[in-house]
Amino acid sequence: MRRLGWKAKGGLAALGLTILLGAVIGTYFWQMRMQRPYEVNMGGAHSMEAGAEHVYGSALTAAHNVAGRSCEALIEGAGEEPLREFRLTASQTVKELDDGRTENVWAFNGLTPGPEIRVSQGDRIRVMLVNEDITEGVTLHWHGIELPCSQDGVAGVTQDVVNPGEQFTYEFIAGSPGTYWYHSHQASSEQVKKGLLGPFIVEPKEDAFDYNREETLLVQELNGSYLLNGSTKELTIDAAPGEAIRLRLIHAANETETVSVYGAPYRIIAMDGHDLNEPGELDHHQFRMGAGQRYDLLLQMPQQGKVTLVSGSGLKMSLGSGSEPDTPAGLALFTWTDYGAPVQSPPMTDLPVDRSQTLTLGRNVFINTINGKSFHEIPPVIVKEGDRVKITLTNEGGGDHPFHLHGHTFQVLSRNGKPLSGSPVVLDTLLTQQDETYEIYVIADNPGLWMMHCHNLMHASMGMSMMFNYEGVTTPYRVGTKSGNLPDL
Repeated sequence: MRRLGWKAKGGLAALGLTILLGAVIGTYFWQMRMQRPYEVNMGGAHSMEAGAEHVYGSALTAAHNVAGRSCEALIEGAGEEPLREFRLTASQTVKELDDGRTENVWAFNGLTPGPEIRVSQGDRIRVMLVNEDITEGVTLHWHGIELPCSQDGVAGVTQDVVNPGEQFTYEFIAGSPGTYWYHSHQASSEQVKKGLLGPFIVEPKEDAFDYNREETLLVQELNGSYLLNGSTKELTIDAAPGEAIRLRLIHAANETETVSVYGAPYRIIAMDGHDLNEPGELDHHQFRMGAGQRYDLLLQMPQQGKVTLVSGSGLKMSLGSGSEPDTPAGLALFTWTDYGAPVQSPPMTDLPVDRSQTLTLGRNVFINTINGKSFHEIPPVIVKEGDRVKITLTNEGGGDHPFHLHGHTFQVLSRNGKPLSGSPVVLDTLLTQQDETYEIYVIADNPGLWMMHCHNLMHASMGMSMMFNYEGVTTPYRVGTKSGNLPDL
């Protein structure tokens, strides 16, 4: 057999490298086409580049053509609710970090995180968004809030992007108490990282738990730096011995956080703004929070010494004064599938189901996928108002995928085939990890066009984003480079 000379071997190597490089470049431009389509109608029948269409059922198309309720016409009717008005101005600015560095950021009212919006359950909220100089445009999405479709703040789905010099007014009723947050949903993977986000708290008419006071703690990743309430350093909060304190934790960064609590036992009293039933005391435990999730903790200060919270990204918060608490190794990992107590209701296996859907979360080379497809190529889940929908979510890989549904909450039925045995768990963002399968239950009671996506916003920008659409609801807006509306870039 004739051996190849070094020149031939070199030629083959160069050919292989060329093919590999071509595949990488091709995949990159295919991904960019996913991220930056020319024009897409997210309202059921997804219009592709050059006017091509993917239509999912002739009956659905007919319903859109005949029924024709527009998302922009779905608003909160006039009422006599107390009115709370706010103004948020998005602009470029410079933030001086407390470690001596300065960062060019995008901010609301000159702040990142933006100002806390705190209202009472039942208030009518009116927020004027003004874009001073963000060239790409901005919107406001109210993460976890159930509101009319027209107010959801998704560029190209519920509104056009708000360009420099423009403004848009959002109005809705804060119906459900809890811990929420807001952020831009235009080029969200970039704009949240640059600083366009803030906390949103809805205080209940009657609180199910007793405490002396509360603190809001927001974790963000700002241009690569992790901050807690805008600080890179340890956050210190005064607290008196014996004081009962509620901590509202908002995880607004992309990667999963592991939080450890030292110095006092605590209870997790709410997840994603929804109270847990009879939550038990946790001691020597840590817990995981996925991107977009919120956990509310309740603890009582010890008679002596501090209580500290420490995150896996290196953030730290101290309550009280005195000696540092012990930090034992080997903390148990909190699991919420058997936490708290069940309530009197039909067994979850007996809940009526009108529609079932299976969604598999994964990765294909550089693309994050749902059922093997990405972004506007993923057929939407189509529902009718009143449908009871069971969705099976399986994470096949590509990292943690905190799955977020706009405009709705859902009850978690099972994990890996085992029904929940503790408190009912109602979420809007569910952390899924590799090889996990969850069943969730959604009541389709809020007509509109709603995004479902991974809230690791980089994964969403790489394709892990789809729609949960109601029959007969349309939108005049379009996603793509033609309009400039790019919600999950």
